[in-house]
Formats: sequence, C-alpha cells, structure tokens
Amino acid sequence: MQQLHFDVAIIGGGILGCSIAYFLASFSNASAVVIEQENNFGMHASRRNTGKVHAPFLYDPAKRSLTAKAALKGFDMLRKYCKVNSLPFKEDGVMEVATSEGQIDTLHRYLEWGYKNGLTEDQLKFLAKEEVAKVEPNVSCHSAIVCFRDASTDYELITKHLMCDAQKFGCRVMPNSRFRNFAHNNHLIIRTEGTEKEIIANYVINASGGYSLNIAHGVGLATEYRDLYFRGEYWQAPHEYSDLTRMSIYSVPKYSEYPFLNPHWIIRADGRREVGPNAVPVFSPYSYEWTDDLKNSMAKIFQSSTSIGVMRLMMNSQFIRLASKEFWSSISKRAMVNRVRQFLPSLKSSAFTTRGVAGIRSSLTDKEGNFVPEMLILENDYSLHILNYNSPGATGALPVGAKIVSGLLEKGYLHKSSEKGESLWDISEILE
Repeated sequence: MQQLHFDVAIIGGGILGCSIAYFLASFSNASAVVIEQENNFGMHASRRNTGKVHAPFLYDPAKRSLTAKAALKGFDMLRKYCKVNSLPFKEDGVMEVATSEGQIDTLHRYLEWGYKNGLTEDQLKFLAKEEVAKVEPNVSCHSAIVCFRDASTDYELITKHLMCDAQKFGCRVMPNSRFRNFAHNNHLIIRTEGTEKEIIANYVINASGGYSLNIAHGVGLATEYRDLYFRGEYWQAPHEYSDLTRMSIYSVPKYSEYPFLNPHWIIRADGRREVGPNAVPVFSPYSYEWTDDLKNSMAKIFQSSTSIGVMRLMMNSQFIRLASKEFWSSISKRAMVNRVRQFLPSLKSSAFTTRGVAGIRSSLTDKEGNFVPEMLILENDYSLHILNYNSPGATGALPVGAKIVSGLLEKGYLHKSSEKGESLWDISEILE
C-alpha cells in the first residue's frame, strides 16, 4: 500500500475545510491534504443552504460572540473574495418581521445585539408598521428591523474556488475518500474508504460538519455531547412572485429555545424565491430524502437511547408538539406556505409546484438536553475539532479558518512561510 506523508490532514471539504486549507497553504510551508468523501467539494451543507451572507443581529453577544464576530468579518472577506473571482455577491438586505405585538420586544433585543456585535445605525434600523409598508408594501407585520449589511451569494462556487486556490498554493486533495478512523502512535495513520493509499500526518483538523462529533468521540473528546439532525425543506416560488419583495424576509421565532424555527421568504443570488424552512428531525447528516432517513434510523436510535440529554429532550412535551408540526409541514405544502403567509398574505399554496433544495442542520445537545448555542473548537496534542458549526457558518468560514491557522502558527504546529503571500488577506489583520 502506498504511503503519503503530510504535516496536516484536513477532514472535510466543505467551505470551512477549504477555508482552512486556503490559509494553511498560503501562509505556512506545511504540506497539507484535504480528505473528502464525495467526488467534489462543497457537496453538503456548503451547497444545501440559502446562500445568505448573514448579518450578526440574531446572535446574543453573551452566548455567541465568536459566531457574531466571524459573521461580521466574514461579510467583508466574502465580498472581496467574490469581487476578485467574479463570483455572485448581491447586497440585497434582509428584513426581520414581528407577526404579533408580543414579538416587538424581541426586535428591540435584536437591534441591541446587532449594535453590540458591530453593526452601525445606518446598517440596522427599526421600522414601525407604517414604515415597513413604504419599504416592502406586500409585507404584513406589526413592525420590523431592516439590515442593509446582508447579501446573497453561492457558497458552493466559493468553496470550489477556495479549494482551487489552496491547490495552487500546494495543498493536496483526496476526493472519494471517506474517513473511517485514525490511529495515533508516533504519528497519525488515517484510514479511509475508497483509496488504496495510507495517509500519515503529524496533525489532523476535523472540519467534517455533521460527522465531526463522531470523529471527536473517536479520540475521547466532547463525549458529554450528542448530535441531533434536522432537515430543512423549502418550496420554490413560481415566477409570478418574482417582484413580491425586494429583499429576503425572516420572521421572529415563536420559540426562543428553538431559534431555527422561523419561516423565511428567501431571495437567492440567482433570483429564485423560496419559502421555508421547516426542521424535521432525521437520523443522519445526509438524510435529504425520507428514503435516506430510513437507512440510518436504527443506528441513530440506538445511539440516542444511550444519551440522557437526548432522552430528556425527547420527553419534553413542547419539543414533541413542535416535532409533530414539523413532520406535518414536510407532508403538507399548504402547511409550509401558510407559515410564510403570516407576513406575505398574497401567497397561494396552490401556485407552488416545485420543491427547493433540502439541507441538514446538525445541532449538539448537552447532558441536560439543551441545545449548545455556540460553535466548539476542541483540541488535543495531535488534532483539532470544530463542532456544532451551524448557520451562519458559511458566512464566517473565512475568518474562522484564518483564526484556526493563526492559532496553529502561534503554537508552533506550523511555520510561516516567507515565500508565500499570495492570499488576499494578512492573518493578523483578520484577527484584529
């Protein structure tokens, strides 16, 4: 069997893994490889998303400060990268609406969070009901906040461009190589399926998205956490609704414990309009269809039955009621569209005939059955693991990638190359 030796092996070829590869290859002289199970890069969460470049007004600075900082910096970095590489980046803005009077206080809290997270008053504004009508006449709500520092892009294209740039800087790629496990002795031996090569590395970076917790568990990290998967489904709006709004419209979540349950009206970079998502509990990070879910159900049920935290969540009466509604919205198109009709009443469910692209959200739960709000970056002497990397993960992938590479440089795992400097950014400027 052929042996390949690398300083660093990155597991996962999504936008985060490719961002790490980009900075690692452009700023250090380390030999690196990206191991990806699919035949191309950015095929899962990096492709199956809304393409929104999120502004950090939805993220509590006390609980999600790293996420908020990454999203704020990521906007500028994505805009620059897309401009240089002629990739789509449409600064179209977003509106968050209150569909009841009781949600107006939540809008004011979002406004405060946004300012604390670095947004300015000209970027984020509160709108009374009559002001909303002037900006978006077809929107019905009690009040709203509008953010102009929000954009639409294509993260799949960005991911593939980052990988191509990383390869130009010397990074190797190994597609069609599904990670199985790795053994640690004097060095790391990474075992994969789909290749006859044995990969030997000095350090491993786990950026494998929905599979990352499994890998961390394999080296004894994050054993107190379990993951739950939720499929978000969409319906594509027909052409007759192309001019309904100028910007994407989000609604305030009705349940603060489950902030991902907020219906959207999405305008994509290519002009498509979509309604969604729901959050259907599934058994795998790749269960995009019901048939995919059935194949993975037994293994996940067995794993969940051993977790006290997951069992507590499953016995929570509110969670059970919400889960049943999400299952129904997956079956009933009318139920899905009616959620968005709360703020866009002119929509007719009968006009929707095409489903959008479904994606998976992988969320960590702790021993108490609570969802973990922030991304986790855990490490030991020979590996680093990025866990719970959810929305706005794609928005913040470039600054998070730079942060991880900078940390490895500071600790001496990597050595900065004086011969390179082809990156669009200087790492120290990003971290400031």
